[in-house]
Amino acid sequence: MFKRKNNLFLTGVVLLALMLVHSTAQTDSIPEIEETRLLPLVKIVTVDLPIGPISERIILRAIDIAEEESADAVIIELNTPGGLDTSMRNIIKRILHSEVPVISYVSPSGSRAASAGVFISYSAHVAAMAPGTNIGAAHPVNMGGQMDSTMSEKVANDAAAYIRSLASRRGRNAEWAEDAVYKSVSITAKEALEKNVIDIVAKNTEDLLEQCTGKEINIGDTTAVLQLKDARVERVDITFSDEVLKIISDPNIAYILLSIGMMGLYFEFSNPGAILPGVIGGICLILAFFALSTLPINIAGLLLMFAAGIMFILEIKITSHGILTIGGILSMLIGSMMLIDTEVPYLQVSLSVIIVVVAATAAFFIFAVGFAIKAQKKQVTTGTEGLIGQKAKVYNDFSDGKGQVLLHGERWRAESGQELKKGDNVKVVSIDNLTVKVEKIV
Repeated sequence: MFKRKNNLFLTGVVLLALMLVHSTAQTDSIPEIEETRLLPLVKIVTVDLPIGPISERIILRAIDIAEEESADAVIIELNTPGGLDTSMRNIIKRILHSEVPVISYVSPSGSRAASAGVFISYSAHVAAMAPGTNIGAAHPVNMGGQMDSTMSEKVANDAAAYIRSLASRRGRNAEWAEDAVYKSVSITAKEALEKNVIDIVAKNTEDLLEQCTGKEINIGDTTAVLQLKDARVERVDITFSDEVLKIISDPNIAYILLSIGMMGLYFEFSNPGAILPGVIGGICLILAFFALSTLPINIAGLLLMFAAGIMFILEIKITSHGILTIGGILSMLIGSMMLIDTEVPYLQVSLSVIIVVVAATAAFFIFAVGFAIKAQKKQVTTGTEGLIGQKAKVYNDFSDGKGQVLLHGERWRAESGQELKKGDNVKVVSIDNLTVKVEKIV
């Protein structure tokens, strides 16, 4: 009995000790959870492409996500040669109305914020650059070709006024900003910091967040102090659809898609019912039209390319002995060179791409048309017309120009203006109903 009581006592002591250990472990873990929860959250998105509808979608989505998750800041990792004025203004408008601080960071080394990128950097709550980067050359360029002097001056004045307002709002160098617009000046990260064009030169994201800590910024009508040191950094990944749109918005890809689309329709018209070429051609044309909608298209160039496609299709229906094909190739070449109407290099179709595509198209159609002409000239081998020129042997002596011949192992009624004897070799020169006209082979 005494032994049993001792066992119960020992069991109770062990249970009590386990409860104390468990309670201590729970108490110790609470501060860790609290500490993790209190860490600031920063979202980061990379924009490594011209400013346009795609980059606009990417940046606006990143800011929306940062607001939804109550992030402490969003970093736009920027590397752009510039882009469309409309997309740039939409991005800036969203930054100015953002509920979370927006940090523009020209990075990594070797990147640039040119043209529209300058305006976006000026609009950000904090502007930063990595060593080895540059900013500037913000003079507006007409995406639709040449501007006269009056229009060019108006556009430049409008851009200068816009960037002055951004500089005033963020307390940055307005004089340099005007020079970037009027004189297309460009400076390094170090010079930008010295001239108060940017706020920070940071070698990496961790350094950027550490330098941002303690900075005062204005969010709407309120002033906030950034506390971003040791923040949790979460990347906003580009969606699959944006990746696809990013690829096809390249002028060279758009041009190739347009060419493939036209080829697909040609195959479908030349081989009705093939379906697959028509489907591929239709998809490529739709994607090409989307990409071209973001580019400064010359309508005359586009019409010339479609005229080339029509000429290629008509070559199937009309025997032009290659004239339509030659016209189509010339029309395609001239149209391709006129297609993108802008002075901006990164929006133009590469000349090497044009030459390769036109040469490949020309080679294909020259081969196709040559094959068709050869097929047209080839002697018919089926039906009654296929018998013309065939050799036969006289089956019996002809009487009054009439008799029979053995043709392909069959006896045919035959006529001839020559005197023919049994066994003579003849050839068919024409057919009238079921009677062949023959002449003697000498």
